[in-house]
Amino acid sequence: MIMKFRFLGGADTVGRMGMTITGDNKTMLVEFGMSPTKPPEYPIMPPKVDHLFLTHCHLDHCGMVPAVCGRDNCEVFTTPLSAEISEIMLYDSLKIAEAEGYNEPYASEDVEKTMELVVPFTFKDTIELGRTDVTLHSAGHVPGAAMFEFKYDNSTLYTGDLHTDNQKLVLGAKPVRCKNLIIEGTYGGRNHPPRDETISAFIEKVDEVIDRGGTVIIPCFAVGRTQEIMMVLKDLGYEMWVDGMGRSITGLYLNYPEYLRDPRSMRAARKAFSEVKNASMRKHASKGQIIVTTGGMLDGGPVLEYLRMFKDNPKNAILLVGYQAEDTNGRLLLETGSIVLDGEMVKINCEVRKYDFSAHAGHSELVEFARKCDPENIVIMHSETRELFLDDLRNYNVILPELGKEFELDV
Repeated sequence: MIMKFRFLGGADTVGRMGMTITGDNKTMLVEFGMSPTKPPEYPIMPPKVDHLFLTHCHLDHCGMVPAVCGRDNCEVFTTPLSAEISEIMLYDSLKIAEAEGYNEPYASEDVEKTMELVVPFTFKDTIELGRTDVTLHSAGHVPGAAMFEFKYDNSTLYTGDLHTDNQKLVLGAKPVRCKNLIIEGTYGGRNHPPRDETISAFIEKVDEVIDRGGTVIIPCFAVGRTQEIMMVLKDLGYEMWVDGMGRSITGLYLNYPEYLRDPRSMRAARKAFSEVKNASMRKHASKGQIIVTTGGMLDGGPVLEYLRMFKDNPKNAILLVGYQAEDTNGRLLLETGSIVLDGEMVKINCEVRKYDFSAHAGHSELVEFARKCDPENIVIMHSETRELFLDDLRNYNVILPELGKEFELDV
């Protein structure tokens, strides 16, 4: 059967994902996110949607789901863990929109309705939607992140964000044989250093900073990266604190141990850290040796308060462990050694280092995954460097979709 596919966002960019699948008398929407830029960027609004599929809870994938659910009253298929964390992220994005003076793209009532419309299912489960079967597979990105396999006459796999290497938090994604593969290409043309080497260098720097009497500040994304770093550090024996939304996400992860690689290790990591539960506790945390805190790009969250405290002492260090987007304080710090703090450009005198703890597969891993799926057609999305895959995937029919333009696949 021929079905029509259309990217509403995230075709040749990283972020604001959204893709419709139309045919068999229905329209399905796979993801619907926003790019949390200043101001935020949104995907094209879809026509009326019958079913919505959410791969995971990062805002560039879930951030605009309530705009559709509030309008169309459509079911949302995702893992229960992704649904719970998405709810936190969505309400938080509304707070940020209000604080920054942006137009709210949906109301809090739309978030409530979205949560009521969630149909939770988990890895290896299959649901029947008319003549289409949909099976869920682990994407190896963050706990609860899923790939969707749509089966009609043939099989079509949509990966969402994926990682094929094992992390502390989750095991890597496994290939799924299919005719059509729709795969992310975030790291097209780039590979990650071996994770073991990154961890060794990271811990060596932590030890070095503490040995010289400094404090280590580790800005982290709340979802996934905070917990990964906690697990890396848990056995070092230092006085360690964790602050920000990452605390509540850790608790949610432990409520769903089936999505974790090693729940016991995650519980041990949580015990190894003291939690900053209110603003007054930050004075106590500032006397510790390691502080893991949101936000990951230094644009908001408790990290800014710690930077005010520690920015002038060269013995201290800021260890960046996540992607630093353009026009963020994190990118500014890497490029200039300064950040915007309280509306002014401020010099940061701490040591600054960046470590690659990406939860996305690198170029070679994506190529290997695609080949093992053994498809006829490969659609590459969520990437600004898609053309760099063409040579490695020259034996396949590679499609580079354009924003808003339909293409057809035999499903």
